[in-house]
Amino acid sequence: MLTDYHNHLERGTLTLDYLKQFTDQARAKGIGHFGISEHAYHFYQTRNILSNPWVNERRYYDMEDYVKLFQQAWDAHIDVKMSIEMDYTPGKHEEMAQFIQGYDFDYVIGSIHWIDEFGIDLGEYKHEWDLRDLKETYTRYFDQVVTLAESNLFDIIGHIDLVKIFNYIPTDEDFLLAQYERATTALANSKTCVEISTAGLRKQVEQLYPDPRLLQLCYNKGIPIVLSSDAHVPEDVGKDFDKAIELAKSVGYSTIMTFEKGERKEVPLG
Repeated sequence: MLTDYHNHLERGTLTLDYLKQFTDQARAKGIGHFGISEHAYHFYQTRNILSNPWVNERRYYDMEDYVKLFQQAWDAHIDVKMSIEMDYTPGKHEEMAQFIQGYDFDYVIGSIHWIDEFGIDLGEYKHEWDLRDLKETYTRYFDQVVTLAESNLFDIIGHIDLVKIFNYIPTDEDFLLAQYERATTALANSKTCVEISTAGLRKQVEQLYPDPRLLQLCYNKGIPIVLSSDAHVPEDVGKDFDKAIELAKSVGYSTIMTFEKGERKEVPLG
């Protein structure tokens, strides 16, 4: 059994024809559980959660159209899960909860892309990495991982160590392991699963998310996993899953989690 729960339509259209390109690819790759998780910031209904100039230029969807798309897919007997990837936003727990509870999602992904007004994974902000204290940035990033887990709002945390995307990684291993330790402790006390994402292999860091040492701590603390490609185009669905499965098994995992209408079920991996 394989999952691919983290995928985006944003480079195409919210149409059944475009969605089907993704689901066809998933079926061809033998992925039994496939979901679309569009970025929440694209939707007008999230204006009260995350707002900044970069995001506001990209807010152009309505949730009514999104829900209708999935209903069309289900009516056409296309097996696809409806999800959302929400930017975890400190201080907006009530607003995030209200949005999440307003729709019948199969699961919800929470991710961290912003530290205040710093878009950590955006090319437009890449120059800022050289202007900031690296350890402070990592500390503040993992502060959010902890509070994301403590919020218990999300089924999955997306690309848990996205902060390494541009290959800015502290050389102080004790410091790094301390961040991993506190993050996994918080996650172990929550309902939140961790995704193994192959997207990092397509980024400057050229690594899977998470780091093997971080994933080992997840396994040791009993944190469930899912597999994801974070595909933004159909051809990336399920990409490099052999490497994701190899990493999962190397630290001890033999099962993954599946979701349907908020219900979770553990199934054998592979």
